[in-house]
Amino acid sequence: MNDIRRTILWVIFGFSMILLWDQWQVFNGHPATFFPTPKTPAQIEAAKATSSADIPKAVASSTVAGALPSEEKTAAVQSSKVQISTDVFKLSFDSLGATIARVEFLKHEDINHPGNNIVLLDESKDRIYTAQTGLISGAGSLVLPTHKTPMNLRPGPLTMAQGQDSLTVSFESDAVNGVKLVKTYTFKRGAYDIQVTHQVINQSGQDISPQLYFQLVRDGNKPQGESSFYSTFTGPAVYTDAKKYQKVKFEDIKKNKVDVEKQSANGYVAMVQHYFVSAWVLPDGLNRNISLDAVDIGAATPDCCYRATLIAPLDTLKTGETKSVSATFYAGPQEEKKLEALYPGLELVKDYGWLTILAKPLYWLLDQLHKLINNWGWSIVALVVLLKAAFFWLNAHAYRSMAKMKAINPRITEMRERLKDNPQQMQMEMMKIYREEKVNPMGGCLPIAIQIPVFIALYWVLLSTVEMRNAPWIGWIHDLSAPDPLFILPVVMTATSLLQTWLNPTPPDPMQAKLMWIMPLAFSVMFFFFPSGLVLYWLTNNILSISQQWVINKQLGVLKN
Repeated sequence: MNDIRRTILWVIFGFSMILLWDQWQVFNGHPATFFPTPKTPAQIEAAKATSSADIPKAVASSTVAGALPSEEKTAAVQSSKVQISTDVFKLSFDSLGATIARVEFLKHEDINHPGNNIVLLDESKDRIYTAQTGLISGAGSLVLPTHKTPMNLRPGPLTMAQGQDSLTVSFESDAVNGVKLVKTYTFKRGAYDIQVTHQVINQSGQDISPQLYFQLVRDGNKPQGESSFYSTFTGPAVYTDAKKYQKVKFEDIKKNKVDVEKQSANGYVAMVQHYFVSAWVLPDGLNRNISLDAVDIGAATPDCCYRATLIAPLDTLKTGETKSVSATFYAGPQEEKKLEALYPGLELVKDYGWLTILAKPLYWLLDQLHKLINNWGWSIVALVVLLKAAFFWLNAHAYRSMAKMKAINPRITEMRERLKDNPQQMQMEMMKIYREEKVNPMGGCLPIAIQIPVFIALYWVLLSTVEMRNAPWIGWIHDLSAPDPLFILPVVMTATSLLQTWLNPTPPDPMQAKLMWIMPLAFSVMFFFFPSGLVLYWLTNNILSISQQWVINKQLGVLKN
């Protein structure tokens, strides 16, 4: 048992030292040793002279007849931006293809840049993240309007007026080989989902077999300000009824190790990052081909980006016919209930990993508590209290076992010193003491181990819940998703961890005993950089554990041992 504890402690201690060294390197202006930050497009351009052969160029899916248009910038055609404002958005459309080039959230402040709003989609020298749609030919090589085709804004308001429930903005392309494309975006008050209707008008004088594509193009960088002390997923995700939710790493796309369903009549593609997501959701029943690939967007930012695409073959359009297809584009926070209401399965972008089965009911309970208390901080405290109450008797058993271990520690220490040259005899004597005192050395570990998945699941709930952003608790805590600005919670957390160590039985091994005191200090360093909501959760759990352990130790008369 002692060997197992020692191994676990050394692993945690070693990992903590790795994290600290990595941050020290970054602090001193050196590249991170163990967890390097992905390069920006500008850095990639500078590195291209060294090597760019490891990133594949864009390839069209083998399941479609037409090829997706190149992502390379075209200098010959000038583009302009069209600004749209609603009560939750500021959007920028590129006149080339009526592409969504920038999305700013008016109700979500950027905690890393106070006074500025979160910008999700952006097309600039530092970031590439856009939502594009267009047409490709399903047969032959007929060129049709794409996301590179100039489009004209139809007359109409560009700002959602006070009291207005919706805003509609339309763009129309010139005829390309006799085919026009009209894109209509409909915004709803208070909503982050946008209805996007594509109207294909065939004036070509011949039958055509168009395919409508929807894609998200993004660089491979983590969101700015992402913490190095905890990791969240950034990258594309695919959902279909057949394979359910699948997230794909950028590295796997680069290495052509993508295993997602290639064809489906339902689902969505998304780009996921901490707290926020963008997604194209097509109507169920509309067949679509799915592809994820790396793309070259041109000389300015070469080989930097990744593309998640849905391609929907449309019925043959005879000359003079018009075909309309409506889809939903979502760009916004990962609010679980709203995502699920928008499309079943879309809420899975708020990813709890393998502990989803525990995390979802924990989030539901946290949400119910928030409805009663109307404060996310106190809701966290209340949830931890309920969990500790649920595990009260299990914890009591563990703490009694640890108290007994603490009581016999002097006897164990004396025996180990006496038999230090005879390990076999020492082990036999230790087992004899355990039998005489009716102490199970595993009794303090097993009950706590049973609870670990629940508390890890709660950790992921708190880390993933966007409602914590800009949510105050008390006094100096104005944002539960940001670190404590005064470091009060981490300091108190460290103190409670040391007190808990004192209450636990002291390991007979002197080296292990020292580690038991060093570990809370080393581990607590990370809490200075954790969101205050997470620290509040751990602190509340510590205080309740200490209270119960203190009472049991006092009852058994081992408090001063």
